[in-house]
Amino acid sequence: MKLASIKQENKEVAGILTEKGIVLLETVNKQVETEWPLTVFEILETGLLPQLTEWYDSGGLSNIRDDSFIPEVHVTYAPLYRTPRKIWGIGMNYVSVRSELGGLEESDPVFFMKPDTSLIGEQDTIEIPPQSKKTTAEAELAVIIAKTCKNVSEEEVDDVIAGYTTSIDVTAADIHAENPRFIQRAKSFDTFFSFGSVLLTKDEVPNLSSLEVTTKVNGEIHHQNKVKNMICSPRYIVSFLSKVTTLLPGDVIMTGTPGASVIRDGDVVEARISGFPSLTNGVS
Repeated sequence: MKLASIKQENKEVAGILTEKGIVLLETVNKQVETEWPLTVFEILETGLLPQLTEWYDSGGLSNIRDDSFIPEVHVTYAPLYRTPRKIWGIGMNYVSVRSELGGLEESDPVFFMKPDTSLIGEQDTIEIPPQSKKTTAEAELAVIIAKTCKNVSEEEVDDVIAGYTTSIDVTAADIHAENPRFIQRAKSFDTFFSFGSVLLTKDEVPNLSSLEVTTKVNGEIHHQNKVKNMICSPRYIVSFLSKVTTLLPGDVIMTGTPGASVIRDGDVVEARISGFPSLTNGVS
């Protein structure tokens, strides 16, 4: 299932993306007398995503009128939700990136966190802060946590994740270069985390390692690589972080980038991942 968040009448509400377009869960509830929550975060927080996925897979939308599906061209996407409890980032997680940065040999994830005030969505603007003269953007695959969990093994990870989405991690690279200890400051500016609009449930991604992650700037490919070339796999990352802290429904984990691209006023940054709608942001 492809679960999306879109803007409707000054609200950000959940819908299911299909080949016919998007049908709002509010519409589903009215037409087939279900009681699904109306936002993506509520679906995760209540633990109802597995039931919703099962309902969808069993043909739940077959009784929805065709005129209830909103064509994608008429949709304004929103971030999946605005206030995840935690936003994790993983650095230097592709073999090629770590090699370029000096061949560091650590095998455990290099991680940081972002505040939810840094969160923006599709077509929102990335704002370069006056403190930075070199800001970069990076397309990343993000993992969405489905349930509260602690000390999860890699074999158990699929049981605790909801699925995946697109993201863009933005960094004041010059601030970070000044001193590695400044990484949290460099990552935390407002608009420095773009969060995808469409969640692909884990059953929609049967071959995770084959996904290709691409960063485009002004329509040109700057960096591209496949998940199979990560140093730490998404499953390993989730397991590792769960042994540091309790993970909660809606927590977001970016899994690393194929490479960082310098962005400037007027640029357009795009994250493209195989099978996902693209995530695009202008820069000012």
